[in-house]
Amino acid sequence: MFNALVVEKDEESGKTSAAVKEISDADLPEGNVTVAVEYSTVNYKDGLCIGPGGGLVRQYPHVPGIDFAGTVESSEDDRYSPGDKVVLTGWRVGEVHWGGYAQKARVNADWLVPLPKGLDTRQAMAVGTAGFTAMLAVMALEDHGIKDGPVLVTGAAGGVGSVATAILANLGHEVAGVTGRPETADYLKSLGATQIVPREEINETTKRPLEAETWGGCVDAVGGEMLARALGQIKYGGSVAAVGLAGGAGLPATVIPFLLRGVNLLGIDSVMQPYDNRLRAWERIAKDLPMDKLEAMIHPATLGDLPGLGKDILKGQVKGRVVVDVNA
Repeated sequence: MFNALVVEKDEESGKTSAAVKEISDADLPEGNVTVAVEYSTVNYKDGLCIGPGGGLVRQYPHVPGIDFAGTVESSEDDRYSPGDKVVLTGWRVGEVHWGGYAQKARVNADWLVPLPKGLDTRQAMAVGTAGFTAMLAVMALEDHGIKDGPVLVTGAAGGVGSVATAILANLGHEVAGVTGRPETADYLKSLGATQIVPREEINETTKRPLEAETWGGCVDAVGGEMLARALGQIKYGGSVAAVGLAGGAGLPATVIPFLLRGVNLLGIDSVMQPYDNRLRAWERIAKDLPMDKLEAMIHPATLGDLPGLGKDILKGQVKGRVVVDVNA
């Protein structure tokens, strides 16, 4: 028997509830690798899954947690052996397949990646899906060429934004961090941001399709109005790597930034990345994310903390990276 955060649904009322319960190996879903989970994280999707409406969950009971890191306990796949350290992000784990909020997980071997040298399991989950997504965004900007000038990071105090800020700064780029919370300014500067941009300064522009060419590139973790405003401020031939929908799925913009300035809009999907790209991203994280900056982002949590943290992240009240020690 082992502990897990289990979300259940009352069929009559339709309401869901989350509680830490004991379950067994027999309860785990199908898969060819069983992992002794050590750490997971709290992401926006986790908040939706834990929340009263159930969010993205299709079948109950359910164990949320869209990522995890741990040690292989048993494997039917030749690529992994007991004792191997592994990390998993994506593949709708924690949404349609049980995820990381349990002391054990059973998954498909194709979804795993060996933990790269230079990271332990706690650090890997300080990075988590958000940090993995941030690295994918930075890699996409690099592939298209980052122009001279500061790189704008929207939602900079959140999970994706924090890691993107630290990585870009470590690579030698000026970083302008956008935040709606003035109290996070010192935190963002500690990650390497050279400029703090109030959210209203981006949103309360003239809303013309083109404005002054200001940013050499952008990692947008918000979407919606924020993304539309950023597009009109990117330098000629620059790129925006868009990763978030917290500001909405709509795009109140025109084609003018794309036609007249050659701006590239790069959509980043962290869910079903090919193995080689996942491995490349994790190896880059181990190489290019400074560990002292990573430690500054970490807020520890336990399984019992998760219902409250799920609510907080949906309200935008979580700063940095929440690392869940599932064995605490």
